[in-house]
Amino acid sequence: MGLLMYSELKTAIRCVGNDVMKCREQGITEGQWIGTQYKAEADLIANEILTKKLKKILDIPIISEEDNLSHCEERPHKYWLIDPIDGTASYAEGFSGFVCQAALMEFKQPQMAAVYAPAQDKLYMAYRGKGATVNGLRINVREFSRKNLIIVDNFPQPRGIASIVFHGLHCKQYLESGSIGLKICLVAEGLADIFVKNVPVKDWDLAAPHLILEEAGGKLTLISGKEINYKGSYKKNGLIAVSSSALLSDILNTVSETG
Repeated sequence: MGLLMYSELKTAIRCVGNDVMKCREQGITEGQWIGTQYKAEADLIANEILTKKLKKILDIPIISEEDNLSHCEERPHKYWLIDPIDGTASYAEGFSGFVCQAALMEFKQPQMAAVYAPAQDKLYMAYRGKGATVNGLRINVREFSRKNLIIVDNFPQPRGIASIVFHGLHCKQYLESGSIGLKICLVAEGLADIFVKNVPVKDWDLAAPHLILEEAGGKLTLISGKEINYKGSYKKNGLIAVSSSALLSDILNTVSETG
């Protein structure tokens, strides 16, 4: 049942991503900024499609960024946690850094995950205890080296806490990418070592790429360095995605030194 569900999840997330690309080709990109989040009509379209497909795979509750009524205080024992489009601003502005993502949650942790970047045709998948892949190929984090660190964030140049870490750890390279989920996956894939953010994030931003990063040998924590638990509030205070525990310690020391 598990492997069949894994295969069905792969098919479902690809179909949703392809439909999202069709929306963009048809010019369905209008939306509005709500706080720091850009919300578009395509978010709702993707949510409806993904919800239907996941219900066919396994008919359990679905908690979605786009469905406020689903944000229950007492979470089910087993449920889907989804972000139909993570990085909607990138989607609307014609960039490739957006993803569709879903995680099967049980025991307060993601057990199965899919993150699909349709504009790049990159599908990241993970099954707890069985590793992580991109387009079917096994992925692992980069081998840790303090002399050749790469940091990723969503601005043309590092700023804020990313700038502090970039300069404090003497990083050699900076990558620009869109969605939170995709940046975490870039660390998992070995294309970056660090992604750090000190702004509020939500569980649906983190769950699917969290499992992918863990299964690739990396680590995702809160900005404080504490473990992430998927219970209680859906809001989390920042994040650190890294390729190694040693690097996590370096980041925490660098951030604490700057106050």
